[in-house]
Amino acid sequence: MAINIQNLVLRPGLVNKHGHLPDPSELVSIEALKVFDQCMIKRCLVYADGPDTSTTDCELRSNPLDNPKRYIGCRDFSIKLLSVDKYPHRTKPGFKRLVITYMISFCADYVDANGVNRSELFEINRTDVIGKFYCPDPVAQVSASSPVCCYNIANGETIIKLEMIAEALDGVLTQDDDGNAVLDITLGYYLIVKALLPVQLLIPAYDCPVPDEPCEDETDEDPCERFERAPVPRFYPDQNLEPLFPDD
Repeated sequence: MAINIQNLVLRPGLVNKHGHLPDPSELVSIEALKVFDQCMIKRCLVYADGPDTSTTDCELRSNPLDNPKRYIGCRDFSIKLLSVDKYPHRTKPGFKRLVITYMISFCADYVDANGVNRSELFEINRTDVIGKFYCPDPVAQVSASSPVCCYNIANGETIIKLEMIAEALDGVLTQDDDGNAVLDITLGYYLIVKALLPVQLLIPAYDCPVPDEPCEDETDEDPCERFERAPVPRFYPDQNLEPLFPDD
């Protein structure tokens, strides 16, 4: 039996898979970006002089440092897509061979001999090749009288988007061949490459009721009172015993 609209509380969250939604007020056609293909690149890079490889990068060594004493850590990771080259796949229509060039930047913090905190900027330029990636060309050309959309199709091409999670796995203070103090970083990151195109989606829409409760500031609570109301914690973990009798 369908739920009555009067009994439906509209809120963001997961849809109850055991229930039924009421009939919507209307069906709305919206325009949104759809992910047509995506893949993940996983890298663990260490410093090595010479051309970059899948495991080494020559830019993971800092410039000469002034009396460094201790490496602290890295922060403020960011990624910038520099260029995308697309080549048609020989046997699969709509698929491309991608050559992406991007830059990963972050700051490495260290303490010098005088106890002063210092930082060094790293900018790592990388190029990766994706042999088969589905990024079809748009059928229609888009033109708008005003920038009402949150995206832009440049030259009628598929949008390539990068998402990254990066971490400095290690940092070692050492010396280069000239005897200068330098910092070598071991960088690990996950990079997701996405191909996006705008599409039209038909979605159900419901009228949003006025919230019953007003927005109020949360008052500070005495920690001892909160402790008194809290349930007694468990002193022993679950033993994960097998049931004595089957469920049936």
